[in-house]
This record gives sequence, C-alpha cells and structure tokens, in this order.
Amino acid sequence: MIHTAIVTGANQGIGAATAKALAARGVNVLITYLRFTPPADDSLPEAYFTARESGAEAVVTAIAEAGGQAHAVEADLADPQAPAALFDTAEEVFGPVDILVNNASSWVQDTFLPDEADGFGRVLRPVSAETFDAQFAVDARAGALLIAEFARRHVARGGTWGRIVGLTSGGPLGFPTEVSYGAAKAALDNYAMSAAGELWPHGVTSNVVKPGVTDTGWVNDAVRAAHDVSRPEDVAAVVAFLCSDEAAKVTRNVITLH
Repeated sequence: MIHTAIVTGANQGIGAATAKALAARGVNVLITYLRFTPPADDSLPEAYFTARESGAEAVVTAIAEAGGQAHAVEADLADPQAPAALFDTAEEVFGPVDILVNNASSWVQDTFLPDEADGFGRVLRPVSAETFDAQFAVDARAGALLIAEFARRHVARGGTWGRIVGLTSGGPLGFPTEVSYGAAKAALDNYAMSAAGELWPHGVTSNVVKPGVTDTGWVNDAVRAAHDVSRPEDVAAVVAFLCSDEAAKVTRNVITLH
C-alpha cells in the first residue's frame, strides 16, 4: 500500500529530514513551508536565517533524485483556511492523506523577566499578545485544524490505517525563556493525545516526539558546548518509525529523545 503524508515546515531542519526519510520508505510526501526573515539576532548562526528564508526546491529535488515522490506548497499555517487547502492539494497530487506530521513552528523566544538575552546570548522578548499569537496560531491552532481535517476525511472515506506525529518542546512543566513556544507545544501535545484516544477505532495512531537539542541551524557555539546536539536525521528516523506498520501498537505517547 502506498501512503501519502503531509509534513509541515519541511523546507529545512527536522521537517526536511522527515520528508526524505518517509520518501525513502516509499511514502508520497506533500511538503509545506513558509519563507520568512526572522528578527535580527547576532547570536544565531547565518545558517539559521538561510534555512528560514529558503524554499523547498532542494528537498523536493533530493527526494526525486533518490527515487521518491514529493510536492511542495508554500502555505501560511496561521491562516485557518490553510489546512483544508493543503489536504485538497495532497489529494489532487497523490491521493488520500494517511500520514500527518505536525512539525512547523513559529519559534519565538519570550519571557516573563526583563532580560534581553538568554544564557546563550540569544535575543529575548517580553511575553505579549504578539508573541502569544505568533506561537499559538501555528504551533497549536494549525496543528489542531490539521488533525481535524485529517480525522474528518479519514473517517468519511472509511480509512483503517493512519499515523499522526507531532514535534514538541517544553511541556506541562513549562519552557523558561521560551514560554509561549513551550505553552503552544503543550497544547499540541494535548491535541495529539486526544486524537489517539478518539481515532484508534479507525486504525489511527497519534504520538508526539520531543527531540533534544537539534541543530536545525540555530545552534551556536555556546549551545553546542553545553549540550549533546542531535542531527535532524536522528529525529526523523524516530518519526519515520512511528509512521510505519511496525509502530501499529505505539500510540498516545510523548517520546523524549536526548
């Protein structure tokens, strides 16, 4: 059986590595991405800004050259209409979607403190309506709407096999210096767990992967000196396993990587 996946935020980092890993397993992949220029921050490597401003052409090309199938769509997940449009496109290009990877993030570092930088020199902003909206629109609301669209179409067509995976950080104990990011990801965790509880009779598993520090371009020398840094491919291998037949009995878990 040929599966079709939507992987959000897949023009770089963990999303790109996941798209490639799934394609290598024979999955057709719809890649979503959004190019944007992050706020200036001299503490971040230039690779971070290059990755965020890039399209997905290189990922699609790499998948094609390896014999896989991928199609890329630029979409702003803060738009509530985006999820349905993405599923429409995936169905037109590849057929019904039975794998959803909620990877995209609108990463913002904000804090309740008056500090202007964290311990690694990265710029902090005070918690505000702007930082809240930026995070929750993409990390929480878009993830929920994508799961809802997945579930609606899966049940309507009588689907019996499906996989949902979210990427998370922070959690119920919070994420100091990235408080809105952690809170939005905690909401996504909860949506994924609810999906696992509701969709298992329809053959759908739903899990969340919590990577350790992963070099998606933002890791500077101070961070690297303090942490065991993973590669995006390390995380993608776990996500790909959760999207496989072998993981049929793995559901309603937050899987923490070091």
